[in-house]
Amino acid sequence: MRKTTITLASLTVLAGSALADPQPPEGFTALFNGKNLDGWHGNNPHTTVKADDPEKSIAEQQEEFKAHWSVENEELVNDGHGPYATTDKDYGDIEFHIDYKTVPLADSGIYLRGTPQVQIWDYTEEKKFKLGADLGSGGLWNNSAGTAGKDPLVKADKPFGEWNAFRIRQIGARTWVWLNDQKVVDGAIMENFWDKTRETPLPATGPIHLQTHGGEIRWKNIFLREIPTEEATAILRGDDAGFTSIFNGKDLSGWTGAVDNYEVVDGAIRCQAGKGGTLHTEETYGDFVVRLEFKVPPGGNNGLAIRYPGEGNPAYAGMTELQVLDNTAEKYAKLDQRQYHGSAYGMVAAQRGYLRPVGEWNYQEVTVKGSTIKVELNGTVILDTDLADVKEFMGKKAHPGKDLTEGSFGFAGHNDPVMFRNIAIKKL
Repeated sequence: MRKTTITLASLTVLAGSALADPQPPEGFTALFNGKNLDGWHGNNPHTTVKADDPEKSIAEQQEEFKAHWSVENEELVNDGHGPYATTDKDYGDIEFHIDYKTVPLADSGIYLRGTPQVQIWDYTEEKKFKLGADLGSGGLWNNSAGTAGKDPLVKADKPFGEWNAFRIRQIGARTWVWLNDQKVVDGAIMENFWDKTRETPLPATGPIHLQTHGGEIRWKNIFLREIPTEEATAILRGDDAGFTSIFNGKDLSGWTGAVDNYEVVDGAIRCQAGKGGTLHTEETYGDFVVRLEFKVPPGGNNGLAIRYPGEGNPAYAGMTELQVLDNTAEKYAKLDQRQYHGSAYGMVAAQRGYLRPVGEWNYQEVTVKGSTIKVELNGTVILDTDLADVKEFMGKKAHPGKDLTEGSFGFAGHNDPVMFRNIAIKKL
């Protein structure tokens, strides 16, 4: 009897350990508990996006979801059919780990922010070689042809029957993918599949979908870490190789214009409250890329003076003023679309919804080449335009400086204590 009791107790311990919660790496959270579908629901976004009532559509998919998804041996299993396994939560900047094992003739994918997808192929299926299956898994397959990231840099898939491991990092729309410890996507922009014009960027947040597509696939070790803003900025910025710092963090050496209306506080240039004017570099620039970090207070308003001639209103006398604005302030709710953050003031509207919360530092990179301007905010391109094509202006007011080919870089203050730091320029 004692031996039997010990054996049963041992079995109980073993059973308990077999059902132990997955152990994520430090700083990560397990999205799948190895026991049931808690934290997940069914949603095929290709169905939902067409529905008149998306919430009703999702509700109607739950019975089918439970019929085709199950948990076996602490693995999340799909039989190749049904709606996609979808996280209950939405996510923005993340590092995501997941292991998968699939079967011949199946393909699948991982949707990020509700958008397809990090591709999973049967890399041996010759019928799909014309689609890129022979190149291997991990690419951003739904990107436009020829864009960075669409095809994986290397083929890193393991043979069928073995587990593959993804590590995915996404900051803004910039996406990195490692498959089995090999980098297959290197910081490429993931496009918004749902906008066929590709003019609207990837959403700022959204769910993760595990796609079902024609064959059994198993998933395990599903772990996620939300990336804090300082780390996100450091990754996006890199080492500034090839760039020259134009602010020493101590004083306004090398700057001119409204120097009496700005101050240096905590290693940043700050417009003094109640004051304004244009603070600009003594040096002039033609084509260039500028990197900087900025922080707006509630209702804050400033701007980046591009190719500024040294006098006049930079929005009109310069090539343009790129707005720096708290888009969420109630007092700005009825602005012209060409007045919100990142816009070429009064000429071309930037995409909204990509600023970090008011009071946090944002990272922005601006590329000026000829008559074109591209603004990338926190890893998402919010403006990509050619001012030579602009024919309509806000208020029908002319912008005589928009065709300038050279000028200073600066800040166009509007009485608010907006701050700028870590400012570096590379001439092109």
